[in-house]
Amino acid sequence: MAEHDHEHGHQDYQKSSLSLWGAVSLGTGVMIGAGIFALTGQVAQLAREWFVLAFVCGGIIAGFSAYSYVKLAKAYPSAGGIAMFLSKAYGKGSVTAIFALLMYFSMVINESLVARTFASYTSQLISFEAQWLIPLLAVGLLLFAFFINILSNQFIQTFSFFMAFVKTLGLVILAAGGLWASGIQFESISAIPEEATGGGILAGIALSILAYKGFTTITNSGGEIVEPKRNVGRAIIISLIICALIYVLVTLAVGSSLSIDEIVKAKDYALAEAARPVYGETGLWVTVAFAIVATVSGVIASAFAVSRMLAMLTNMKLVPHSHFGMPGSIQKHTLVYTIVMAMILAAFFDLSRIASLGAIFYIVMDIAIHWGVLRHLRQKVNANIYILVSAITLDVIVLVAFIWVKWTSDPLVIWASLIGMALIAAGEILFLRKKR
Repeated sequence: MAEHDHEHGHQDYQKSSLSLWGAVSLGTGVMIGAGIFALTGQVAQLAREWFVLAFVCGGIIAGFSAYSYVKLAKAYPSAGGIAMFLSKAYGKGSVTAIFALLMYFSMVINESLVARTFASYTSQLISFEAQWLIPLLAVGLLLFAFFINILSNQFIQTFSFFMAFVKTLGLVILAAGGLWASGIQFESISAIPEEATGGGILAGIALSILAYKGFTTITNSGGEIVEPKRNVGRAIIISLIICALIYVLVTLAVGSSLSIDEIVKAKDYALAEAARPVYGETGLWVTVAFAIVATVSGVIASAFAVSRMLAMLTNMKLVPHSHFGMPGSIQKHTLVYTIVMAMILAAFFDLSRIASLGAIFYIVMDIAIHWGVLRHLRQKVNANIYILVSAITLDVIVLVAFIWVKWTSDPLVIWASLIGMALIAAGEILFLRKKR
């Protein structure tokens, strides 16, 4: 593809246009949108009676992972976030491009996952069923996210903050009501799992990590946050704490209302089903409304961040770019590419496979970030070697377990992951050789 003129590549980046709480809103927007609504049932399917513990362990692993990102953001705040971090560790070459694209496609997969979740919940309010309804609603949400993202940062920040406040308050109220109505009885949660295997629990933890990985999107707005060296790290920590507390509260409420089999059966809309025995049809409508708010804000925040990372890779001349006759800046073009790819995935692919593919891509990229800090940047960013080694070890354990479980139950996911990574690597190597 022909390379586009990069002269105006950064014109959409507005320095100091995002506040600390605006960044927190974007981070929680991605996490809560994808995490608790999209993944509760899928984690329960793997971890069974330990699905709440899986979310807790996923939060702990995310905490170890966040350490590297906080250190890097403090040293190298940038609108490109992870792309910039990788380039500092590995240089502006194929290694940086390959791992950054793994993160990019993981986030695109995440957007399609959240869009499908939005469609699953919204369809609960519609009286008729049709196979085309879910893909149509998912594509419609992604189109709406595109139009929001071409507006100003100030509008996106205000919109995200309002949506984050509404969905957080709503989830807390729903979860507290569910726990109170059930008498704090957790029939589907057990300290001694009867059905879950060790591999299933670890695989559930691996999938639950997707519920927290949205904190990385904050780093992709580093060049636009007020006092980035101070506030990017703070925004990451605050977002993780808020989401971990909400995840535990909500999963406990779901576990008190439904059996494991009921949660798994309704895995695409588990929270809506959990509301039925507690609040009746009114509760179903309220839960669906909050799910719509959460998923809409999640897609908007994800598209905001990931399009900026791809624009950074384009400006670093690590990926091919063509404007296809479109006007405007590179960041606007990368936003279009991101939304179109998410639409294709949301329209044609199964939800659980989408989540599995995203988990593998993300954890591989996460290991590369920690290794880059450990091997090349530890002294420059003043990072603790023991925390870095712990983060790598935890990632490797859950990744191996997840791959093993999927290989025995759905090997197509593993083959798709391997083929996807091979195509990304081959494409990057050929592109960079041709460019030289």
